Amino acid sequence: MKRLIFTIIICIVVSTSFAQTTSDSTHTSVDSVHRKRVRVKLGVGDDAPAVSVNQPDTAYHVHKAPGFSFGVTFSRIDLGLATLIDHGSFTLSPNNQFLSYRQWKTSNFGFDVVQFGYRFNSAFKIYVSGGFDWTLIRLRRDITIQRNTPVLTYTEDDIHYSKNRFSSSYLRIPLSFYYRSHEDERGNYFRVVAGPEIGVLLNGRVKQISEENGKQKFNDDYHFTKLRKGAFVRVGYGLMGIYAKYYFSDMFENSPAQNGLRNFSFGLTLGF
Repeated sequence: MKRLIFTIIICIVVSTSFAQTTSDSTHTSVDSVHRKRVRVKLGVGDDAPAVSVNQPDTAYHVHKAPGFSFGVTFSRIDLGLATLIDHGSFTLSPNNQFLSYRQWKTSNFGFDVVQFGYRFNSAFKIYVSGGFDWTLIRLRRDITIQRNTPVLTYTEDDIHYSKNRFSSSYLRIPLSFYYRSHEDERGNYFRVVAGPEIGVLLNGRVKQISEENGKQKFNDDYHFTKLRKGAFVRVGYGLMGIYAKYYFSDMFENSPAQNGLRNFSFGLTLGF
């Protein structure tokens, strides 16, 4: 995961460094002296998230034409904290105490790679996208979540783990309702995006590091919900913003002791 995050950061830096001065395929009117503007895009196509760098005395009013759009993108990059909610409480019930975790090391990471949508006007559009999402739970206790068991099961270990991570990866498919304000004098704008999201389980994993056994990885579905349902909201200005996601589905299925255990995440989002 660290390699993936590092690679993404490098891609963003490179794309920013090689950003060129471009003219948009949209209708633009200028209220003062016309100067070229630099637009840094994070993705492909006219609807790709972008930030503009303009002189402060130049005001652009961009009007995007209605219509459908489809393309490959690299956007809506989420990086934040994940929190477990047990029957509406942030405190884990006795049945789930074995999942006690380190709050500041339990994270959520995700991004989109493809999208299809329809723009109604310059301010509003809807689109469905596809991408990947990870929830990485850093466990406090020296336990091992077991594979291929009838319900979610763990064993207490005599080994101390310097890292004991329990994670899930999902294919995420959000439906987004997107609203943006008029561009300011620098070509940037405020926007808010919200909507439902479904996720299809790709894999579950336990990763452990100890002096005795070194680095170990175990893959299984670990009773993670195979089809999860939730909702999200993103608010931002320029390329940056904040996001929050809550899943109405339980984290685990076919494991009655974990009924009512759900996932909430929030953090920073880039390029949406």
